[in-house]
Amino acid sequence: MAGTINRDDIAAVRERAPIEEIIGQHVSLKSAGVGSLKGLCPFHDERSPSFHVRPAAGRWHCFGCGEGGDVIEFVMRMDGLPFAEAVEYLAERAGVTLRYEAGGRRGTESGASMRRRLLEAHRVAAEFFVEQLDSPEARIARDFLRERGFDRAAAEHFGCGYAPQGWSHLTDHLRKKGFTEPELKASGLVSEGQRGVYDRFRGRLVWPIREVTGDVIGFGARRLHEDDQGPKYLNTPETQIYKKSHVLYGLDLAKGAIRSERTTVVVEGYTDVMACHLAGITNAVATCGTAFGEDHVKVVRRLMGDTGQTQLKVGSTGAKVVFTFDGDEAGQNAALKSFALDQQFLAQTFVAVDPEGMDPCDIRQRDGDDAVRRLMERRVPLFEFVIKASLAAHDLETPEGRVAALRTAAPIVGQIRDRALRPEYARRLAGWLGMEPADVLRTVSRAGERTPPAQGQAGAPAGRPAAAQPAHRPDDGPPPMDPETGQIMTVTATRPNPRDPVVRAEALSLGVLLQGKAEIAQDAMALGIVAELARDSFTAPQYGQIFDAIVAAGGPSAAVADWVGAVEEQAGPDLAPLVSQLAVSPLPHDKPAELGHYARSVLARLLDLAITRRTADLRGRMQRAGAGTDAAQEAFAEIIRLEGRRRQLREVE
Repeated sequence: MAGTINRDDIAAVRERAPIEEIIGQHVSLKSAGVGSLKGLCPFHDERSPSFHVRPAAGRWHCFGCGEGGDVIEFVMRMDGLPFAEAVEYLAERAGVTLRYEAGGRRGTESGASMRRRLLEAHRVAAEFFVEQLDSPEARIARDFLRERGFDRAAAEHFGCGYAPQGWSHLTDHLRKKGFTEPELKASGLVSEGQRGVYDRFRGRLVWPIREVTGDVIGFGARRLHEDDQGPKYLNTPETQIYKKSHVLYGLDLAKGAIRSERTTVVVEGYTDVMACHLAGITNAVATCGTAFGEDHVKVVRRLMGDTGQTQLKVGSTGAKVVFTFDGDEAGQNAALKSFALDQQFLAQTFVAVDPEGMDPCDIRQRDGDDAVRRLMERRVPLFEFVIKASLAAHDLETPEGRVAALRTAAPIVGQIRDRALRPEYARRLAGWLGMEPADVLRTVSRAGERTPPAQGQAGAPAGRPAAAQPAHRPDDGPPPMDPETGQIMTVTATRPNPRDPVVRAEALSLGVLLQGKAEIAQDAMALGIVAELARDSFTAPQYGQIFDAIVAAGGPSAAVADWVGAVEEQAGPDLAPLVSQLAVSPLPHDKPAELGHYARSVLARLLDLAITRRTADLRGRMQRAGAGTDAAQEAFAEIIRLEGRRRQLREVE
């Protein structure tokens, strides 16, 4: 059994793993101020970005769902890994050599994670298949690629390979590399029969399927030989690392273009992805043996930053999704399914269908790269395509056919997410049917009333589902937390109000203590202000507890590499989410050159408020003690001292 990973090595991983790059592989991050990034949360569906990352603090937090933590916790959540496996994965990325205590060793004999072993097996398999593509037997695979317009360079770019005929070529190769029988079975690279395991892919052209990080997690294989009785395309089965409902072929190559262009092209096959990329449409991806579904939507939305914030302007650069389908009945059915998913996008959705029913690979093979680009330029809104497809099933030359077509198409128009578009499409529908616009509009309106509200419309502002609305805005400061559970609580009259100026000042003070540690320490602990603060300087109990944790961690002058982590450890698991949240909350005016001065002014303001409360208490004590008494004189003297200190603080501010 593997030993415990050395604590110093874990700290080194947290410090050296590039959190913005790790998270950026899954989320399109944009600047949210100096030193802060934001994007759509990968852990819940949302329309407006509430997921914040602060690289300097090594922390991320979502103000919508309340999740947060460091880079290790992100990998654990995103990839479903145990703590040790997440550390091992990041250590490899960060170049940190891990030491194992209690006699543990690393590797197959020392408890390396199954996930890493499976990824390694797929890397070895991908190299094996590529090597086999040069073999005499693989001529049939090379001919297949060449006939479709893909040369050797294209095959290398997409990692195409060949799985040789026979029963155990890959299996034997993996065994020689040290992979065990349980690992082979768990990988999905082999099948199991009465005589043991054998190669799953045999005599086929093979494409590696990679996750967004570039790691190979599966394969798609095309039948080549006439005596192959298997399906035309055979994919990796579901494994620990391969979930087909979450995977898009070509995403590792397309992610850059998807982020920069905020456009995703969804095609139907591996060769279509190749054709599009070679034609310059480098944001093309494809599903792997399954229909485009809800989980694919989430992947695409995060990469595009699908917030819908720029789509109301004509000719805007808002996010777009372009689907390509065959022109046959199956393609129309796929379009109908995509129309249902359209309600989960704020992106504009389009359909690109060749009039002759050809797919991008066939178009490129016959007419060249320009023809593929023209196909994408001829895209039409998904609404229009689906409506016209529904009309095609009716005889529009007869009154009965037109009425039936209206009854079929009206609910489709009534389901359009943007209510402002419904009248326009109702008028277009009237033109396609040759009916009076007023009659069609009434029918559409009635159909819309009967249609359940699309996601994001019921009880929520347009463009955001009700369930995803955060209870507060990041600019309001951290929301109140239950001191027992550490969970975000609904703001009520009995809870600290994040918009209360006092509560906001307390949140900002903790934020600068967590985020501006170096600047505060260099400024002689903010001119002694930090030393004067105490738990009773905070009116919100949970903020006072976090301040105690900051003191217990050694204060801003502590020589601690993972400062936020040290505070979290002192605060305990219940308050750790709030600590993480404070560590990434955007600070107004946090310009690097001015952060020290800003921190002093914020902390001075907090101490000023505490002095105000203390002064009020002392005046009450004077009244109770009576004029001329020793207690009254002592209280008065303290008031004079506090007022002097207040003047000093306001000079700092």
